Amino acid sequence: MRRIILVLWFFFDSLLILAQPVSGLTGVRDTSFSLYTTYVRTKANYPDIRIAAPAVSPTVRTALNVVYAQPNGRPLHLDAFYPAKSRKRHPAVLLIHGGGWRSGDRSQQIPMARQLAARGYVAVTAEYRLSTEALYPAAVHDLKAAVRWLRANADVYGIDTTKIAALGCSAGGQLAALLGTTGGIAKLEGSEGSNPSKSSRVQAVVDIDGILAFIHPESGEGDDSRSTSAATYWFGGPKTEKAALWNEASALTYVQKDTIGAKATDYSPVPMLFINSSVARMHAGRDDLIRQLTARGIYSEVHTFADAPHPFWLFHPWFEPTMDYTVGFLNNIFRY
Repeated sequence: MRRIILVLWFFFDSLLILAQPVSGLTGVRDTSFSLYTTYVRTKANYPDIRIAAPAVSPTVRTALNVVYAQPNGRPLHLDAFYPAKSRKRHPAVLLIHGGGWRSGDRSQQIPMARQLAARGYVAVTAEYRLSTEALYPAAVHDLKAAVRWLRANADVYGIDTTKIAALGCSAGGQLAALLGTTGGIAKLEGSEGSNPSKSSRVQAVVDIDGILAFIHPESGEGDDSRSTSAATYWFGGPKTEKAALWNEASALTYVQKDTIGAKATDYSPVPMLFINSSVARMHAGRDDLIRQLTARGIYSEVHTFADAPHPFWLFHPWFEPTMDYTVGFLNNIFRY
């Protein structure tokens, strides 16, 4: 009898666990995606790689640990890298780190930010709330607040507010593309964002191996058969249960139907640069999105590194060409 009771207890306890919404809200920082651990894993298959650590230009100034917003009292920080002051206003780039919306750190984007600043850009690496702390769309709200902060502090850092780009890697690339395709979408602005009078629109996107559509034949997100996927954690549930959210967070959704939550006169996607590895699922939906941009007469550009691992942007020999493609694209778009 006792054995039967125990079996029934485990059975019903398992049902309760399965019935609970999938959430990664642990309140504990996930450190699984770090530069060192990624380097060790990647080096096993690419023994000649080196961590990108370019020289720091003496012409670049730095402002570290600046609070740009405080959603629910939680201070969010950014690091700013910018050219020495001059009468000239500079385009700005918001850099967004990767890590599956769950891990990673803004410091991983500092080498890129320094290189951009050395080439005349104001470059800002911003933290945002990850899925262990807050579910979608908190990260989007945070990053739109960061764009507004750039405009609010244009005089301090010498920013041309008509020329702001979002650059992201992996999950950061997905977020950057979303910023570039959701101008005028009130729902994604956030209710506690700082500098509400400023625009959160960006004028260009650099998407480095970030997906464009979560529910798509090319997407690998949402396969929870072995373990809970990063996107399932971020959305707080699988795509079979929360398909509306999964589509809402997909840049492709907005270029296919450009009036979702916005007036048609307010909305327009922006020019995009895609820099990709050889891992096809990391740019799911890219070709469909490019077709939509082309149909609207909006410029896009694609560069793919054959046989490159997913986190290629962190390492030589891919770091320098990634920066060259990025600066070339931005100079072209901003006529800078």
